[in-house]
Order: sequence, then structure tokens, then C-alpha cells
Amino acid sequence: MRAVRLHAAGDLRVERIAPPVRPSDHEVTLAVTMAGICGSDLHNYRTGAWISRAPSVAGHEFTGVVTAAGPGVEHVAIGQRVIVYSRHTCGICPACRDGVGQVCADLGFLGEVIDGGFAEAVTLPGRNVLPAPDVPDRHLAMAEPLAVALHALGLAAVPEGAGIVITGCGPIGALSALLARRMGHRVAVLDRNATRAAHVAAHTGAEVVDLDSLSGRRVRHAIETTGNPGVIRGLLGAIAGASRITLVGIGAPAAVIDPVHLVEREIALQGSRAFRTQELARIAGMLPALSAELDPFIAAEIALEDVPATFAEMTARGSDGIKTLIRCAPPGATTAG
Repeated sequence: MRAVRLHAAGDLRVERIAPPVRPSDHEVTLAVTMAGICGSDLHNYRTGAWISRAPSVAGHEFTGVVTAAGPGVEHVAIGQRVIVYSRHTCGICPACRDGVGQVCADLGFLGEVIDGGFAEAVTLPGRNVLPAPDVPDRHLAMAEPLAVALHALGLAAVPEGAGIVITGCGPIGALSALLARRMGHRVAVLDRNATRAAHVAAHTGAEVVDLDSLSGRRVRHAIETTGNPGVIRGLLGAIAGASRITLVGIGAPAAVIDPVHLVEREIALQGSRAFRTQELARIAGMLPALSAELDPFIAAEIALEDVPATFAEMTARGSDGIKTLIRCAPPGATTAG
């Protein structure tokens, strides 16, 4: 089968490999139909930060159809379309037993610790799949980043009708803005890419702002998706007192926090990592209503063969678009939507 495998930082290849092994107990095999390129995929490609095995089939945002199921899998059936929980958890550590697997002691990505979805097929734990609603495959492939956005908004704890600023208009920032507006919040977005910020604003009803203008707005809730130390510093300086900032973006480690400033301004910092399986289930229930609003955030649909060149281009020059999707089904196969 065709697959895109990461061999080392900057070394992504389209290859012919053997199909995945048949599922064992509590595993499923999927025919992958559509996948999405995430900012963390690009970060790993650029830096190798999370390469724990190589080569590994990349990709943790994807959807597909169950083609085989091992003993013990009862919540999905062969022929059923599914959405995918993107993290590989141990299931036995205290965090997993407490229902917060997003901070599992042995947490890893699909596409990192086990093969991911940039391929025609994949075998993965059955606990990583949920039945999909009846929406197009391209929208099912966005369930994962939508769940990340939903988790961040839940941690942000924005009061009903209150305003929120979202820094960064990549996929997580854009989808956070979309969900926040649907929840009734006033949303402001900022991004150094003016084209992308304007696009997100046009399709979410958000207002485009900059850091310099925030201090006069008395904004008390923010979601930070860039991971950029300069943006975080600016946000800490501009946000109102008695505020909360939810950090989602992953960048390089940096000393950006003055604890005295946090105390004197009563600013709460909240980390947000991935999401809980319950939140992916919530997104599954929301997708039929959300589906009509997602197409403006899809910049392109590409073939598996185009993935290495697209990664190189996006790493070198960035992108004005929000989400690039990958058609993973074999040539001639049909997909939904």
C-alpha cells in the first residue's frame, strides 16, 4: 500500500509498504479515506522533536472505514465510518485511570509511537475510534482539531457572553474562533498573517485586532495558539487584570513568565493539551450542525504523493490557508462527500 513515512527531521517519503497487520485483541484496521496536516506534524518534520521510532507512518488527524476488528471490539462494526482519537495512551497509569488520558504518563501521538493515518490503511487500538456522524469525510478529518479547540475553550472557562481573544489563526485558532462564536462569545483574533486573520474573521464573525490595541479593551480571556514567546509576552502585558490565558500552541521552551506580574495582575495561566475522549464524542454530535461552516477553512485537498512537497513548502513559506487535507484512499476508491 502507499504510505507517507517520516525517516528523520526533514525526511518525509512516499513509499510502498506492506499493509498493516490484522488487528489483535481490542484493535481495529481502517481503510483511511482522508487525513489532515497539523501544525504539530510540521513541527515534528522541522525539528524531529517527537521522533521516537523511524521510519513511522505520519499523521494523527484522519478518518476511515473499519475493515477488520479484533476480539473485544464491540462499539464499532466492519464497514462503519469512524473518527479517531489522536493520542496513544497506556490505559493503566494514574492519569488514564482518572479519565484524563491527555496527560497520560506515557502519552504519544498516532504517527509517532505507532503508525498513523497518512496511508491507505492503519491498525490501531479500538479505544481510539468512535462511530462517525453522517457528514463528508473531509469534515470527519477535522474532528480532531475541533476537539482540541473545544477542550481549550472548556479550560478557558469564558463566562456566558464574555469576550475572548485568540492569538494565531492557524487551524486551532480558527476553529476555536468558530466554536467560541457559536457559544455566543465576542471573539477577537490576531495573526501576523493579515490574509489569514481576515479570512478567519470573515467566516466566524470575529474582529481582527493587534496586541497593541488589547490593553484598552479589558479582555480577560485568551487562547494562545502560536507558541511564540514574543506573542505570549505581549499577551501577558496587554491582557486585563484578573484574567485567564489558555496556552495551546507548542513552540520552543523559553523564559517568558514573570511570576510577580502574574501575582500583581492576578493572571491565571492554563495549559491545554489535546482533549478528552468525551470531547471527541461531543464533536461527533456537533459535526452535523457544524459541517456547513467547515469548508471555508479547507485550503486544499492533496494526494498522498504530494505530501512531502507540501510539507517542505509549508515549512519554508508558511500558508495563507487554514487546513490542508490529504486524500488517502487508493485510486478509484470512493469516499463520502
